[in-house]
Amino acid sequence: MSPSPSNEASENVASGPSPLPWHLLPDNASVGPNGRLSIGGCDVLDLAAEFGTPLFVYDEDHLRSRCRDAVEAFGAHATYATKAFLCQAMAKLAAEEGMGLDVASGGELHVCLAAGVSPDRLVFHGNNKSLTELRMARDAKVGRIVVDSFDELDRLEALHLEDGLVPSILLRITPGVKAETHEYIATGQDDSKFGFTVSTGVAKQAVDRAVEMPGVELKGLHAHIGSQVFRIDSFAAAVKVLGQFANPLGLPELVVGGGLGVAYVEGEESASIAQWARAIRQSVAEANIEAAIGIEPGRAIAAGAAVTLYTVGTIKQLPGIRTYVSVDGGMSDNPRPVLYGSGYEAFLPRAVTANRTFEARIVGKHCESGDLLVRQAKLPQDVAVGDILATPVTGAYGHSMGSNYNKILRPPVVFCRDGNARVVVRRETLDDLLTTDLG
Repeated sequence: MSPSPSNEASENVASGPSPLPWHLLPDNASVGPNGRLSIGGCDVLDLAAEFGTPLFVYDEDHLRSRCRDAVEAFGAHATYATKAFLCQAMAKLAAEEGMGLDVASGGELHVCLAAGVSPDRLVFHGNNKSLTELRMARDAKVGRIVVDSFDELDRLEALHLEDGLVPSILLRITPGVKAETHEYIATGQDDSKFGFTVSTGVAKQAVDRAVEMPGVELKGLHAHIGSQVFRIDSFAAAVKVLGQFANPLGLPELVVGGGLGVAYVEGEESASIAQWARAIRQSVAEANIEAAIGIEPGRAIAAGAAVTLYTVGTIKQLPGIRTYVSVDGGMSDNPRPVLYGSGYEAFLPRAVTANRTFEARIVGKHCESGDLLVRQAKLPQDVAVGDILATPVTGAYGHSMGSNYNKILRPPVVFCRDGNARVVVRRETLDDLLTTDLG
């Protein structure tokens, strides 16, 4: 499959009338005889009426299918990157499908443990883990701690002197590969806050120290080149560098991270998890790597599984300039367009297959001019105040990066499967805003 350019820092430019591209919807999306969208057998407009908007709607079987794809390719070494989307139901789902889970904070660790995930299936990440977080991870006996700095090795050494525990660790290696993605989510280049750099010799120093330390057991290496990466050859380049560094060490594990890109807008295509896995396997073979290979997909598991529903509240026409369509959410439930200039599509679930010939800028309700969801959206001509409007491919980095800016309430999350909808994260209430406010 030919690579597609990343949509980060790009505009969703209207290019003539067209229905929403079907491949941007979840696997189990369908249109009834009335033209209305269903996901997982649940009518989307009925969900909006029952649970309100904004609302995250997930196709549960889509999530399960992507987890199975990863496990089929890498077995027990397939790990879900929970930063993409995490709640107890998601943690349980990934574990049920055979995936491990990686966490990057004490909070993510707490949610996974509360969901009943076996600690030995957890991998603890982070470039600045506190002593408290390291104690949590060691006390819980997580499967792996991914060590990111010499300071962290110092902390682990000090904790070992306290209690004698010896956790299994991976060392985060920076391979010096610059992935073609937004600079904020590129992590494999030498100039990165993450990991021990190979090119400077620091990575070898870290390996030597970890091998000598009595307080850790070095199991292998970890690398991650970035997020929303379409070019599979970027992963191949990273594997080549990792092989050259790792092979002489003879360590049993090598994790090549995640970061596989997904299509967000019309005209984009992305590799499947299976295609990505085959490319990694080929690169591993060419590099003569004998270590067990692990992957950590997050976006590729969750992004395409969900749509976000909004209610149109205002349509403001500025003659000769543009039309603004304002909805009841915005940057508090999807900050990616503000952070990265990310592109999205939009459509009306009551008319999924309708041509979209009306151009508008879809914005949120926050007190910011930059609070936009779709810079240049295409919608049906008859869009009206009160319509339910949807943006697809919002299953990753929407809920997980959400906020209460302007004291907006965080939306609920609904999982749909076989015609049944269940709320896995409830909508916040006004009183929730006061739970930590001491007055």
